Amino acid sequence: MTPRLIRDYVPRSLTAALAAQAIALLVLLIVAAMTASADTDGRPGRALSVTCPAGTHLFSPWPGPYYAWPTLGGLALGTVACALLLRRVTARSGDDDQRRINAWAAVGAWGVLVSAPLFAVSLTMGLVVLSVPCGGAMTDVALSGLVVAAVTSALTAGHCLGVLLLPQAYVKARP
Repeated sequence: MTPRLIRDYVPRSLTAALAAQAIALLVLLIVAAMTASADTDGRPGRALSVTCPAGTHLFSPWPGPYYAWPTLGGLALGTVACALLLRRVTARSGDDDQRRINAWAAVGAWGVLVSAPLFAVSLTMGLVVLSVPCGGAMTDVALSGLVVAAVTSALTAGHCLGVLLLPQAYVKARP
């Protein structure tokens, strides 16, 4: 008798892509938190201040600490809940097909939880970077990366929503 492992039931490529997106979200939130400043009302962590030769510009909203902490808290709680669900699905009795369908649905839910905030953060940061009047080559590189992150996370969110709502279609489509 061999023990059942979570990795035997989850979609490996989707899980790896979602882990990479979770890391990208963490990196973007750290960068945003380190560069955030107070907005026009003096509330910290809600804007980005950019100094150009023509003067200083303030861009808001910016996903600084004010917005990042709730996002990180939700991501952490959702990740723990998904891991506990996967552990329960793997340990319970039943057939392998039903176990695999439930595991795919759990990964789909986690995917929506990861990719939706990544889309929101990368889109918000991209719009601010696009608005900077004195951007140079580094701004173009940052904007390109943020566009890639936004498009990829939007496509992943749609895919994960499909996996969440119809996991049996994805499991049966496997070769």
